[in-house]
Amino acid sequence: MTGTSPTAPSGALRVGLVGYGLAGSVFHAPLIAATEGLALDTVVTSDPDRQRQARDEFPDVTTVATPDELFARAADLDLVVIASPNKTHVPLATRALEAGLPVVVDKPVAGTAAEARTLADLAEQRGLLLSVFQNRRWDNDFLTLRALLAEGALGDVWRFESRFERWRPKPKGGWRESGDPAEIGGLLYDLGSHVVDQALVLFGPVTSVYAESLVRRAGAEADDDTFLALTHANGVRSHLYVSSTTAQLGPRFRVLGSQAGYVKHGLDPQEAALREGERPGAGWGEEDEALWGRVGAGESPLTGGGQVRPTVPGDYPAYYAAVARALREGAPNPVGAREAAAALDVLEAARRSAREGAVVSL
Repeated sequence: MTGTSPTAPSGALRVGLVGYGLAGSVFHAPLIAATEGLALDTVVTSDPDRQRQARDEFPDVTTVATPDELFARAADLDLVVIASPNKTHVPLATRALEAGLPVVVDKPVAGTAAEARTLADLAEQRGLLLSVFQNRRWDNDFLTLRALLAEGALGDVWRFESRFERWRPKPKGGWRESGDPAEIGGLLYDLGSHVVDQALVLFGPVTSVYAESLVRRAGAEADDDTFLALTHANGVRSHLYVSSTTAQLGPRFRVLGSQAGYVKHGLDPQEAALREGERPGAGWGEEDEALWGRVGAGESPLTGGGQVRPTVPGDYPAYYAAVARALREGAPNPVGAREAAAALDVLEAARRSAREGAVVSL
């Protein structure tokens, strides 16, 4: 590693962050700054207001307007985080790896699985970390479900239902809702990246995909109401919903097994807390007991049936702590690019299925 910058804590790995929109300012910068052994060194944004925001929130940070300025001082950095628009992920990650820098890339890492695997090849050739920010592996409900499965509390899982639904009847615009394929916008590749990744982590490879991907709202250009049905190699069926057009929200998870089911409502609180300016510390990721899920067989959780299952606190800080260990100690990459490529295989199959109205085999 290169020497420590004057503003970084002694021995801290210096991080360059490309992008200071929603992903950069709400998720990455606060989590990087909260991680022992990492120091937010440089933020790249061409927007003067965002530059001021970054310096106000992190007084020791350096701001530059372009990635060129960042890569010109690659020797002063130990990690680059790509939190810029989706279409820039592959070229910027490629530049970082070619500059000899480990990289974290926000999801989706690329527009295609082939591009993701090419990036993974480059990282392996250079002996560098390439990690994908799949933060919702550390959502409270997901951690709770993993614990239930490890205990065998549900028996053999037959069906996994996962919903990431919102009620946003008017499009917000911007590249995330653009219909231009080059922007890699729409919910399939946005929230769909999360729900597919979670399904693969829980239940393994997928053999077939069926999807419905619709544009519901007037003036919308990209999919805003999408459903995926996955058949896993082990026989589990995953039904995944991502929507901006849901007037009545369903459960976040409904998981049905041979012995019991688990139903959980409400979203993990960490994103809302970060948006409000809260930072990781005591009590981080804890959820109100009223939102805890229930485990049971034959009862309705809406009428108090089943046994309350306390929700494990969410833990987004664990991602960057794992990145720091990977860089310092050679510990495992928390989310490898080939894992992200497998999720992109599913997303590409879903896009084809929705277009053709057919089941796509993988």
